[in-house]
Amino acid sequence: MITPKKDTFADLKKVILTEKKITDEMSTLLHQTTNAGWEEYETILSQVNSFKKRLKEENSKIPEILDQFNLTKGLHNKEIDEKKMPKKNFFQRASEETKMAKEFKIPRMERNVVKRLEVKKKKAAKVGQKKPSIYAGISSRLFSEYARTLVGSKNFEGMIKDLLKTNLGLVPSAYISIILFSVVISIGIAVLLFAFLLFFKVSLTAPFIIPVKDMLSRFLSIFWILFALPIITYFSLYVYPSLERKSLQAAIDQELPFATINMSAIAGSKIEPTNIFNIIVSTGEYPHLKGQFTKVMNEINIYGHDLVTALINSADSCPSKKLADLYNSLATNITSGGDLGQFFEKRSDTLLLDYRLERERYTRASETFIDVYISIVIAAPMILMLLLMMIQVSGLGVALAPTTISLIMILGVAGVNFVFLMFLRLKQPAQ
Repeated sequence: MITPKKDTFADLKKVILTEKKITDEMSTLLHQTTNAGWEEYETILSQVNSFKKRLKEENSKIPEILDQFNLTKGLHNKEIDEKKMPKKNFFQRASEETKMAKEFKIPRMERNVVKRLEVKKKKAAKVGQKKPSIYAGISSRLFSEYARTLVGSKNFEGMIKDLLKTNLGLVPSAYISIILFSVVISIGIAVLLFAFLLFFKVSLTAPFIIPVKDMLSRFLSIFWILFALPIITYFSLYVYPSLERKSLQAAIDQELPFATINMSAIAGSKIEPTNIFNIIVSTGEYPHLKGQFTKVMNEINIYGHDLVTALINSADSCPSKKLADLYNSLATNITSGGDLGQFFEKRSDTLLLDYRLERERYTRASETFIDVYISIVIAAPMILMLLLMMIQVSGLGVALAPTTISLIMILGVAGVNFVFLMFLRLKQPAQ
């Protein structure tokens, strides 16, 4: 064995001590940023960056110093030739590998754990940053400057509050730009549609497109298209964040009772309260609550707030009133030093009772809808068809052909079915 030089150890010790001093200085500067103003903050950051460069320079010296260490004595070529092992054929190597595999066999449970970890890594690799759509990018380029002036107006105040409580992933100025761009496109479509309908009339019988002779009366009957299409587009996009917020609220309210049961079990182990949210997020069993709990963790890990402040801030931007009440009550419980296990247990009982009552109300409402459906869809068409047949036989009113009556009945039943299905879908609680 060859011993390294004493100068080599001294150089390595000197580099390590220098790095320790640099890291201490960086730590002191970073602590000063909490109470520093904007100008002082920029000065401190420039100093920290200079310390980082110096730290990299000191780190680059370490590999050169370590290369000077030679703790083993190399073998000469003669010794290598003397101790050179004989080459083994394919069958000898295969038998040795099989023997080694049997000797160091991994249990099945450990193999399954490794497989699950590999699957999680593959899934995590697929998750990436969401890129804005091409439509949103074009809208922002055209109307972003004007949209920023509208963000502070009272006309968009309610829409912006709903937008911030959704998971659309758009800032207010970007969404207002989309509204303006969509209205411009709808104006263009309305002009083209108006010009077409001004000169041509659409019919259900051949020929399907008929030229218009009386332009003035036609203009008075269809000029509303120029205003209706842009107004409908504007109000549809304006109301959409509110509908998205209500949908997210319903989904959160359905997951919350079962999540609080799990949180009660976790809190019973006297775990640190912040880790309760980490565990719920890591399970992935509650996809809608995961986004809300992630916001709480971001308040703590990114903005540096304590858990109580993070809960209060998250309650203000929460789409669900029940979850906001849970945040505020939890903040009060932590401040007063209450038992988290009992808190979550009582809250889960209350939320689970509300969940069961809501299901029961939906079941009773469905029974009422069934009675109304039977009377409208089954009895009403039969009575209406008999009336139309009697009118045709008696010659009173407008006479309709049997095929026309059948077509009216089929379309009417289909329309009523569609309305009932949509109504039941809207009233149905989330699964």
